[in-house]
Amino acid sequence: MKNILIVEDEPDIQELLCAYLRNAGYQTAVAGDGVSAWSLFQKQAFDLILLDVMLPKIDGFGVCELIRRQSQVPIMMLTALDGEEQQLRGFGLNVDDYVTKPFSMPVLLEKIRVILRRSTGAGEENRLYYRDLCMDLDNRDVTLDGRQLELTAREFELLHTFLAAPGRVFTREVLLAKLWGYEFYGDERVVDSHIKNLRRKLGRDYIETVRGVGYRAAKEAD
Repeated sequence: MKNILIVEDEPDIQELLCAYLRNAGYQTAVAGDGVSAWSLFQKQAFDLILLDVMLPKIDGFGVCELIRRQSQVPIMMLTALDGEEQQLRGFGLNVDDYVTKPFSMPVLLEKIRVILRRSTGAGEENRLYYRDLCMDLDNRDVTLDGRQLELTAREFELLHTFLAAPGRVFTREVLLAKLWGYEFYGDERVVDSHIKNLRRKLGRDYIETVRGVGYRAAKEAD
């Protein structure tokens, strides 16, 4: 699951971005100021950073400069300032894209997908094959015998988790932490419910139950 750092000091925008990106299948972390953003970046690995310009303590340009000294992780800057000077300054720091507030969430999501696809490189290496299943990780498509399956973002990530490590057993606790995040305190049976739905859509029992432990994709094909 791609991990995105959201650096935004407005709580309403934080909440909106987190909800929308998690619903799209991304993992998120949030920082409300430049110092917190830099601290989080040093502790975790991120696939993309959504970086507001107007931040307390250290502004977005300052955070970008710090990050660029160590990493070329994709950075998308969010700003209420639409002046050419601001944008040129951002691009001078090797920012990957510049989005002016207010912005369209569907458009923002598509920009994120394009940047992530460009940063990881598209091609056969971004596909997973398992028996009669094919997962296209760039386009987030799953086909079974050539027929496309309609999976939710959470079902896609569940299937990806299993197929990326056939034979490995995942406990409910691990799946909750990986797909729902450590902040989730709900009933672990939510995992069972999603796996039940995923099995129904697959129409074949590719996901095995390991009694008393968790779930796995069988290592050996039929």
